[in-house]
Amino acid sequence: MCGRYASTRARQELLDEFQVELDAGEDALQPDYNVAPTKSVPAVIKRAPKGEEGESETPVRMLRPLRWGLVPSWAKDPKIGSRLINARIETVHEKPAFRRAFARRRCLLPADGFYEWYEIKVPEGKPRKQPFFIRPRDGGVMAMAGLYELWRDPDGEWVWTCTVITTAATDEVGRIHDRMPMIVEPKLWAAWLDPAVTDTDEVRRLLAPAMAGSMEAFPVSTAVNNVRNNGPSLVEPLPDGDISGEYGATLF
Repeated sequence: MCGRYASTRARQELLDEFQVELDAGEDALQPDYNVAPTKSVPAVIKRAPKGEEGESETPVRMLRPLRWGLVPSWAKDPKIGSRLINARIETVHEKPAFRRAFARRRCLLPADGFYEWYEIKVPEGKPRKQPFFIRPRDGGVMAMAGLYELWRDPDGEWVWTCTVITTAATDEVGRIHDRMPMIVEPKLWAAWLDPAVTDTDEVRRLLAPAMAGSMEAFPVSTAVNNVRNNGPSLVEPLPDGDISGEYGATLF
């Protein structure tokens, strides 16, 4: 699964990178090195904005905040979102919580990289979980494949939420964790965001595993374990990338 990631790009950088036509942000985006479920995250969607008289216009590419943890439109309780932070690519097209969004409400979730925890067995005591940060080697932004939904609360306010699509990990990440995010390559962004593209097989062909030989993974401080911690130090590699001395065990 993908349960924590970093998204620190400035708003203007995202507007330029994703060729956004409408900035629908409700507040200033802040760098977040410890994005966790229920937090507000930047997302790129394509949707028809409302005109001055309430009529829908031509769909345009927007940047707007979404709350991580998808709440289906039919949900009775928004707390269900905490259980729907990821959607498995193997079943996303058929699960009631995701299938409608997969057909028409897809989004891109910009990320610098994501965290996964590797269980290390030590000579004595309980196994320890070591966090790793996994990011593009070239420092580029990751466009994680996501879905979004709108849910209306009892007061009539619309709540915008999202989920990250995941797949089985490649060998490069599989030794750390068995799942990883799917990404959408830049040349396929337009098709992925297009609500007119609804064929399940066609949509699935737009996705690729996050690694694809272009990523790097390294151990980072356990400070990321606490969601209240934030800042650039969370994504800095441990000295020499070596943690065997700390645990008295070999990592891989």
